[in-house]
Amino acid sequence: MIRFECDYNEGAHERILQRLMETNMEQTSGYGTDEHCERARMLIRQACDNEQADVHFLVGGTQTNTTVIASILRPYQGVIAATSGHIAVHETGAIEATGHKVLTVPSEDGKITPEQVKAVYDAHMNVSSPEHCVQPGMVYISQPTENGTMYSKAELQALALHTVSRACGLPFFVDGARLGYALASRDCDMTFADLARLCDVFYIGGTKIGALMGEAVVILNDALKPDFRYMIKQKGGLLAKGRLLGIQFETLFEDGLYLDISRHAVDMALRIHDSLEQQGVRFLYDSPTNQQFPILPDRLLEKLRSGYTFTFWEKVDDTHSAVRFCTSWATQQENVDALTRDIAQLLHEEIQLPVRVEALV
Repeated sequence: MIRFECDYNEGAHERILQRLMETNMEQTSGYGTDEHCERARMLIRQACDNEQADVHFLVGGTQTNTTVIASILRPYQGVIAATSGHIAVHETGAIEATGHKVLTVPSEDGKITPEQVKAVYDAHMNVSSPEHCVQPGMVYISQPTENGTMYSKAELQALALHTVSRACGLPFFVDGARLGYALASRDCDMTFADLARLCDVFYIGGTKIGALMGEAVVILNDALKPDFRYMIKQKGGLLAKGRLLGIQFETLFEDGLYLDISRHAVDMALRIHDSLEQQGVRFLYDSPTNQQFPILPDRLLEKLRSGYTFTFWEKVDDTHSAVRFCTSWATQQENVDALTRDIAQLLHEEIQLPVRVEALV
């Protein structure tokens, strides 16, 4: 079985495993106060071109989202997000479990606009008794989105700096569980430094990009920095052997490894995209990142499941569905080529047309 259903099927990059072995018998202080965590912080600050950034290491994405959001919001506030946002649909009500409502706005491609956020904010502030309703307290997006789409730098600037977050006084939080796959995309026009300049808080995903586990929270807004470690501890995220996280990010941010392996995942995903596009396959979203969403015949998908795992996304019509193929830092080209070959053959059987040679190479 060849797996394409998510980007954390594999373990960790070999350089990380090697570093964990080399440092295994070191004695260090705990809870992220060791020299490896400090060096990882330094490397991340350098990448962000911001020496004043606070950097904290947590184990996973849901834990990171709940901790960051709970640290920012007052008890009566909620967080604005797209209806497809990860915190709205894929975290088992974790945000609501902390006492905060997710205030969703519609989105066809996974992105939200300044106008949408301002509309939510204005609608609350203009009612006669706003204290009866959940107050919008922050803005959440992910880069890339759940649909593999990306915000351009101009879109982030508009969202963060012009009419919304700071104009409305709402902190701006970017979920970066797959951030490397956005920054490594050929369509990306931004850097870590741009992101650090535009938002109040973001995190750098490690779990999906080469690490055994771990996310690095980067706090830029000085007002949000005090006491964040208290929140990490209260939410169960202050890892005693914190050096295990620090060593991983230290390794990922040495010699450009993080973006190098992210670029590999994107290249493999676009190989899938280009091959299927040559076969006349349509896509649900125009994704330039490691997630691809082809629309394929249901009968073909049933046959494909005998050799591959992938994620059902949505029904498109009575006989077709959109599915997600997800590549990672560790995806092997031979597996991608096998997938595209088999889909090409199944499409040929489905429509009884000659297989195009391009899909077989």
